Amino acid sequence: MSDATRPPSILPFAVMCCGMFIALLDIQIVASSLQDIGGGLSAAQDEISWVQTAYLIAEIVMIPLSGWLTRVFSTRWLFTASAAGFTVASMLCGLAWNIQSMIVFRGLQGLLGASMIPTVFTSSFHYFQGSRRVYSAAVVGGIASIAPTLGPVIGGYITDSLDWHWLFYVNLLPGAAIALAIPFLVRIDEPDIKLLRGADYLGIGLMALGLGTLEYVLEEGTRWNWFSDAKIRDSAWVAGAALGAFVVRSLMVANPVVDLRALSNRNFALGCLLSFITGIGIFTTIYLTPLFLGYVRGYSAWQTGVAVFSTGVATLVGTPCYILLARRFDPRWLMMFGLACFGVAMWRFSFITSSWSGAELLVPQLLRGFPQVFAVAPSVNLGLGSLPPERLKYASGLFNMMRNLGGAVGIAVSAAIINDQTNAHFQTIAANLTPANGAMTRTLHAIADRYAVLPAGPAAADQAALHRLWGLAYREASTLAYADAFRAVMVAFIVATLLVPLMRKVIAPKAASAAGH
Repeated sequence: MSDATRPPSILPFAVMCCGMFIALLDIQIVASSLQDIGGGLSAAQDEISWVQTAYLIAEIVMIPLSGWLTRVFSTRWLFTASAAGFTVASMLCGLAWNIQSMIVFRGLQGLLGASMIPTVFTSSFHYFQGSRRVYSAAVVGGIASIAPTLGPVIGGYITDSLDWHWLFYVNLLPGAAIALAIPFLVRIDEPDIKLLRGADYLGIGLMALGLGTLEYVLEEGTRWNWFSDAKIRDSAWVAGAALGAFVVRSLMVANPVVDLRALSNRNFALGCLLSFITGIGIFTTIYLTPLFLGYVRGYSAWQTGVAVFSTGVATLVGTPCYILLARRFDPRWLMMFGLACFGVAMWRFSFITSSWSGAELLVPQLLRGFPQVFAVAPSVNLGLGSLPPERLKYASGLFNMMRNLGGAVGIAVSAAIINDQTNAHFQTIAANLTPANGAMTRTLHAIADRYAVLPAGPAAADQAALHRLWGLAYREASTLAYADAFRAVMVAFIVATLLVPLMRKVIAPKAASAAGH
């Protein structure tokens, strides 16, 4: 039976997809529970975001290396080791005793589990040939969209039902099952340990140094007022120099760990850029929405999860709809629809107010959730599908890294926007809170009257009223800053939508050799 007529191997691919799902889920499973984790570990607010960022940094460094590691150890054993390592690291995260140990273990979790993501993308081209690739692209695209979206929902439920430790213990059973099943199910390629001798270890080091310091700059820049701080300036120079040297090195050596030459393919280059922007949208909005609900609205982890649940439901509904339409329409137009809808959702989010709850969030979240697979899945076939099989492994790592890098950059930039714009909006609001403002004076007196029963007397009541007024002004300023962050994401998706027509249509071959896999 030829590859063209052979039924797809569902079971091994399904098990691998489960591994990819939990690896992606864990990026955002802590999103709605950061306050609980921070409280449990006595962490400062500016340290809590590193529980998420450490995982992303490690994934970003490891994902590009997965193509080379697959050739060295084979898909079978790399995936097995990745699932086993991810499971052990998850247990360590649950046992963390302070914020520093948690950050280390989260980084380890991302580092060890990262390889499960790109190997699923390349394996889909092995298990599904010809027109069947529409289904595999929809599946991996759907997982890439749904898993991060469901993270806050599942995380919120676990935290409120049990406690935050179970955010990590919940990985133990499926992680162990996947690690045990893969050796018996997956037969795609053979290991070649000899590649360890000729590896570009200098390139690996430069890439890790460059990406790691870049993420440090992005994460800590806001906290330390960007380049006015010597450490941020030095780290920025190191990141630029290391990444520049890595690019030169990768283009010079015969067998680089990341195939940057694949960027000469227009579809692949545009696919990477669109994957980067999609990562900005997916991860940044999942970061911003729980943050708004937690700090502005005062929601618990479970309330936050319920409020964002509609996004996951919409994404689940969108996946079969994409499969039906992908057989009839050019994937480029479907991708334009997905990116444009995401942009419209960000526009709707920009009207956010401090009173928004799940009801007001419903429509923009549906607009964001339903088209996610339309934005992600076509890029798999249009970007990766345009490359010859022998280049897929190395190129897939770069392609997937761009999505996660987009998420890291988007989270860091949105945090900077919230920080800077909150201060700017607060100053504007405060400038109008003068005795000449009759509405403000009446509000202040009304609040003071409520506190008049305090035993400390009128002076304490006035002080309490001023503090309350300050809180209201800060809440509104913070809400306006969130709106600014959503507008920035909207602009990115407008650009992405306009770039799609530049991609060429890709016709999947009726049969493809598995040798390159």
